[in-house]
Amino acid sequence: MKLIYDDTQEQLILDMIAIGEKKFRATQVFEWIYQKNVTSFDEMNNLSLVLRERLKEHFDIGLLKIKEKQVSKDGTIKYLFELRDGGLIESVLMIHDYGRSLCVTSQLGCNMGCRFCASGLLKKQRNLTSGEMVNQILTVMADTSERISHVVVMGTGEPFDNYDEVMNFVHTINHPKGLAIGARHITISTCGLCDMIELYAHEGIQSNLAISLHAPNDEIRNELMPINKKYSLDQLRESLKYYIEKTNRRVTLEYILLKGVNDELIHARQLAHYIRGLNAYVNLIPYNSVDEHGYQQSPMENVEKFKAELLRLKINVTQRKEHGRDIDGACGQLRAKKVGEQYGNSNQK
Repeated sequence: MKLIYDDTQEQLILDMIAIGEKKFRATQVFEWIYQKNVTSFDEMNNLSLVLRERLKEHFDIGLLKIKEKQVSKDGTIKYLFELRDGGLIESVLMIHDYGRSLCVTSQLGCNMGCRFCASGLLKKQRNLTSGEMVNQILTVMADTSERISHVVVMGTGEPFDNYDEVMNFVHTINHPKGLAIGARHITISTCGLCDMIELYAHEGIQSNLAISLHAPNDEIRNELMPINKKYSLDQLRESLKYYIEKTNRRVTLEYILLKGVNDELIHARQLAHYIRGLNAYVNLIPYNSVDEHGYQQSPMENVEKFKAELLRLKINVTQRKEHGRDIDGACGQLRAKKVGEQYGNSNQK
């Protein structure tokens, strides 16, 4: 049975017509779900009993099951959700002075194989549907009784490896009769699938693009991120130039600082050289250590020197505030632990 959240408003119109209903019924259902926050067709009391029963026959509705919830001292909440097929996914709610931001997962597992990332500890089983991504937001809002103002698709998985569903997700949460989250409050992060970046340039969506860069040269990036062997830094730069020219949007380059790997002044200079001429800025990210990988967080002294060098070289740089340090803060960490417990092996692939 189809999950009602899988439909954009346009798709729901087609589905209403297919079951013999008028187009305006789609708008009514959409408003009940996203503006009145109902989780049962029975609550949609301006619809006839016949239509409500028909909806039950064709669609599933209801929030995700919260399997576990970890609350950090800083207010960050990590959720472990169970999907309808029993799969486990994570979302992370972060509290900022500008609002409440939810980090959303796009795949059940991940095949990108980034060496430092907990998401890759469990290989991709399948893509999430757009509705399963939407439902992460709905479930967190219901649990906290607070509106989500910002969304980052930076959880487990590679969003551009699930392109169509992620686009449907963005359209639904951005729609004025959906969750009405502003496009510029939505960020999609990719490890660098160049063809998809160029495709995304033509979507006409004013959302933000973030690139998981994490290295200033091909040698280091090949070691950290296998995707670089398919799409080199030079290829990635060309795709970013194309995206920027088509959209006139600035790109965020995410850079996790790893002790003794990519955090030296020479790396800052190489990174500055790579960025120069791009409408982009660097976001330095503190590393949440993953026991299975062995990388360590760069000392604060190195972080400050790295940042200062970029600023000296006229590169725009921000430093992400650390969230959830006292819980399983890294993407995929809680899920990997839980699945490992099920199989008696915390390194289960």
